Amino acid sequence: MSLHPNTQAVRMQTPRTAEMEHSTPLFLTSSFCFENADEMRAAFAEENDNNIYSRFSNPTVQEFIDKMCVLEGAEAGFATASGMSAIFGTFMAFLSAGDHLLSCSAVFGSTHTIVTKYLHRWKIEYSYADIKTPETWEALIKPNTKMIYVETPTNPGLDIVDMEWLGTLAKKHNVMLVVDNCFATPVLQKPINYGADLVLHSATKWLDGQGRVLGGIVVGKKELIRDLYLFCRNTGPSLSPFNAWVLTKSLETLDVRIQRHCDNAEALVKALDGHSKLNWIKYPMHPSHSMYNIAKKQMARGGGLVTFDLKGGVESGKKFMDALKMLSLTSNLGDSRSIASHPASTTHSKLSREEQESVSITPGLIRISVGLEYAGDIVADILQALEKC
Repeated sequence: MSLHPNTQAVRMQTPRTAEMEHSTPLFLTSSFCFENADEMRAAFAEENDNNIYSRFSNPTVQEFIDKMCVLEGAEAGFATASGMSAIFGTFMAFLSAGDHLLSCSAVFGSTHTIVTKYLHRWKIEYSYADIKTPETWEALIKPNTKMIYVETPTNPGLDIVDMEWLGTLAKKHNVMLVVDNCFATPVLQKPINYGADLVLHSATKWLDGQGRVLGGIVVGKKELIRDLYLFCRNTGPSLSPFNAWVLTKSLETLDVRIQRHCDNAEALVKALDGHSKLNWIKYPMHPSHSMYNIAKKQMARGGGLVTFDLKGGVESGKKFMDALKMLSLTSNLGDSRSIASHPASTTHSKLSREEQESVSITPGLIRISVGLEYAGDIVADILQALEKC
């Protein structure tokens, strides 16, 4: 019987133990035992799939990986302690001295820091490509370009990369394509279908969905995941079994939650459209989005993030944030609770004014991570705060 990926995300779990538990068990252990010396020898020789040490593998972590592979349509995966360890591990596993990384310029602030502040220590070059001018990307590919890295939608500007076009470009030049699919999740888009070699997530966000644990994951081609596994096995950014247990349970409700996030985001966009206090509102599935047609092509829905630009810039942004009564002020996103943030003064504050503008961050930009509350309450809180800014 062939099951839909959403069904597999609910039903897949580690083999039932002698206790006959219904909910998936938690293997909270640092190491694993062997029946005899030869079985132990074979495990270290990789002649069997036995678990050795939870830094290498763990049944609970593997369950989370297996579910994500099904959802993303990937061959294999490796889970890490955070989204940033997934990103850094991917860079370090596949980039060497003398290599060149081509990245979209609109990336998460910590990713920007790794690319601009640390990669040079290993003599790895980088170039930033403007997501709004795809016609300029091919000229940026060099003979030593090893990887193309993108977010789509981007953080926090919600710009969209045409993955079908980019997959073709990467294949033409024999360059690895890595896509950060954190904002859309596999419920809304599957980058592997468009040519991505590896797909990664900060599992801390929508995959958990309730702001409880940190986690990251990379999925994709089996041979590439093998190289990533060997790097992470030895350097140690492993996901804890407890966090994996929380995340694998979270995946059982991922589709239901994402649909509700989208419902509420659409309701918010409708309520704010044309508001006198805003210069503009941005949402992938709003016709005013400059990449609306691309979003329609590769995304099932627009996701749970909405951004808008306040008239009055930074000062209006501060007044708006301070006037909110229900929404949380925190740097996280993808939570069951709605969250507001002001990227120019927080997550992307290390970027210069010019760099912020190049990635669609304006002084008055507000990012709303739309939660699972009653839509009318979310809208009401934002509207009353707008009146005070």
